[in-house]
Amino acid sequence: MGQWVERSSFEHRDFVRFQRALRAETDWLHDLAERDQLSQHAPMAGLELEAWLVDAAGRAAPRNAEFIARCASPEVVTEIGRFNIEINVPPQPVQGLGLGRLATALQDAWARCGEVAADMGLHVVAIGILPSLSDAELNIANLSEPLRYRALNQQVLRQRHGRPTRLDIDGPRAARLRCEHHDVMLEAAATSFQLHLQLPAAQAVRAHNAAMIAAAPVLAMAGNSPLLFGHALWQETRIPLFEQALGIGAREDAQHSPLPRVGFGSGYVGYSMVECFRENLERFEPLLPVALDEPVERLAHLRLHNGTIWRWHRPVLGFDTEDGRVHIRTEHRPLPAGPSLPDMMANLVFTIGLVAAWAAADEPPELRLPFERARANFHAAARDGLHSRLTGLDGQKLSATQWLRQLLPLARQGLEQLQVDAALADGWMQLLRERLDSGLTGARWQLARLDALGGDLAALTLDYARHQVGDSPLHLWR
Repeated sequence: MGQWVERSSFEHRDFVRFQRALRAETDWLHDLAERDQLSQHAPMAGLELEAWLVDAAGRAAPRNAEFIARCASPEVVTEIGRFNIEINVPPQPVQGLGLGRLATALQDAWARCGEVAADMGLHVVAIGILPSLSDAELNIANLSEPLRYRALNQQVLRQRHGRPTRLDIDGPRAARLRCEHHDVMLEAAATSFQLHLQLPAAQAVRAHNAAMIAAAPVLAMAGNSPLLFGHALWQETRIPLFEQALGIGAREDAQHSPLPRVGFGSGYVGYSMVECFRENLERFEPLLPVALDEPVERLAHLRLHNGTIWRWHRPVLGFDTEDGRVHIRTEHRPLPAGPSLPDMMANLVFTIGLVAAWAAADEPPELRLPFERARANFHAAARDGLHSRLTGLDGQKLSATQWLRQLLPLARQGLEQLQVDAALADGWMQLLRERLDSGLTGARWQLARLDALGGDLAALTLDYARHQVGDSPLHLWR
């Protein structure tokens, strides 16, 4: 988005021109897919880690412009809030030692960020929602400097016709959070750890659907966002927070029910991944109708528009470095940042293995689990974590913990199918088994530690940051 957006206000003719270009590019992508011209590259994986800058008092530090300038790395960039950053790790082949190289690159980038933060008197913290964050800090003054964020804010307000976003999240024991915001800054409260998985085009549909089903069990074990503005809510409060943060959806008509701009999607993919981009064209009004001087083959309007629709499993267009062929990869967005680098990599590897196993299954899992149940599983896992009751592929209800014990060996088989180095795969699977045996998630650790600290949110934030520096997996934390 940042490479294209250089203005924040638009006229009606901008929307007309953008829509025309969007339709031409969608048709061109459809033609590529029909002629089997999309990439058949061997499996690749990349990642993005969003994180917080925190001061010595345990509060969010709105200093990302200075921080990024000091890092002087193209892989460390801004996020929407001045207290957020994003680390991008270049993709690696999944086969062999590739995922090990991905983990090493993440560790090196994280160590560099830690050094820069320390020189500024700050901490850099990977956590879904910062426990000490206050509602008042999510104000327009803390919107990051790049113009694209101001353009996004202005256009979201336009589509909402000036109405505020109303946040309404129920938690356990009758807890409930309600508030209103007149800008997009609620989005800055949620940070994630995103996996980009590229498979050959012939496998992409099965893998995308498998990822949607895998989201619930993986998230049940990975929850790390139980607190928002001092309220204990969902185990992964990022999910309802982000789904409500923008307060805008798709066009409504007689044939379609409202479709949120942030959400689980409208259904499984059927024949081609191009279906998602066709849905983008037909059902979502452009937010940033920038005039782009790019040939249709670069799909610039399509990529920009897609970047303003936040499915939890979002298809993303790119170009192979070897021959420039167009590929469609899936961006897996449900996982929160944190709690430790080993835990995040284990979650990533578990997702890859489970997706690979289900995508190659004789009977597609999407034929065994209706989409509505997959979506219900996802929200149940986000709400209740390891305590959630989920619907398995056989239609029976079971606890998240029970299902996870069944799925870990299946994910290991998937990693073997992808020819991931056995020692690397075994190490991450062992970490996941030990975490599951401990009964801990990042969310559970935060809530227990908050009780021990007498409800001091800033102290919890600093204690979490100290544990994270040691790079020990969660189940070994005090």
